[in-house]
Amino acid sequence: MRFDTRLARLLHVLVHMHLRGGSTTSENIALMLHTNPVVVRRTMAALRDAGYVQSTGGRGGGWDLARDLEDFTVKDVYVAIAHTALFALGPADDNPACPVEAAVNRHINEALSSAEMTMLRFFGEKRLAEIARDATSSISGKPSGQV
Repeated sequence: MRFDTRLARLLHVLVHMHLRGGSTTSENIALMLHTNPVVVRRTMAALRDAGYVQSTGGRGGGWDLARDLEDFTVKDVYVAIAHTALFALGPADDNPACPVEAAVNRHINEALSSAEMTMLRFFGEKRLAEIARDATSSISGKPSGQV
């Protein structure tokens, strides 16, 4: 099964940008994520459109954080990127007239909805600055909050 890793990758990029002074190039991001700069520019455009980064074109251009990491959450980034379903499993659509399939789908949809609300609540409470502090404490070997 393939996972949609865009959220994790963009959080990675934003925290690195913060730790490196707030800016970087598409080429540097591409090296970090083992992809090419065109993919980076396309993906970062969603964050630019949401106001989290700014782009500068031309030679020496790149990406700058437009907001402090304390000002946005994992949920903000999740909402900014185009995404499909949060989970890979879902209801069946083999026989919509079947009452058994309908009952199974209701229960699966109820569970998925509950899980998604819980995850989005957690994402909404997690500021990117907290992730950056955790990363720097991991690097320094000190517990989070003592960097």
